[in-house]
Amino acid sequence: MTITRRNLLLGAASTIAYLQLGTMQTKSDIKIASKAGDQKMVASMCRALYPHKRFPENIYMDVAAGAIKKGNADTGSKIMFRAGLDGLQAKKFDKLSFRKQTKYLKSIEGSAFFGLIRGHTTVALYDHKQVWKILGYEGESFSKGGYKDGQYNSLDWLPNPRIKEHPELQAFLNDSSSVKYASSKIIKSN
Repeated sequence: MTITRRNLLLGAASTIAYLQLGTMQTKSDIKIASKAGDQKMVASMCRALYPHKRFPENIYMDVAAGAIKKGNADTGSKIMFRAGLDGLQAKKFDKLSFRKQTKYLKSIEGSAFFGLIRGHTTVALYDHKQVWKILGYEGESFSKGGYKDGQYNSLDWLPNPRIKEHPELQAFLNDSSSVKYASSKIIKSN
């Protein structure tokens, strides 16, 4: 391989850029999505992915905060997260209609940014204690005796059943003759 001036300069520039990324891993480094509107932008993406009219905004803001924390995990995640967030801001994602939000999300569904937000939201949203209360989920059952023997054995959470007894049921139950039980018609097939 011949070394040209162009290859040498590109290699040197790449090395310097790589070293600069490596020095960003200090305790005082810049956090991605630290502006006031950034968390709201990510929360609007979480809401578009999992829309629930009954869930208040603070739940989606909590989920977005967790996604931002994952986005700040390392240098590669920060670069990816910043690029994804810039894309949301360029489209003014939080101002779009639901249909346009869905269309934009379909266009980025193969990206690492989309995967991070969707993966985190799937777990964090439905693991939120406030969501449990809204949906009527009482939590895990093992510490309460399990599903069979614990509080989940009661049916008080179901509506009252609409059962109408057959008018001849009591007469049938009171008749204890064995003839009545044995006298069912048998259909013969040819």
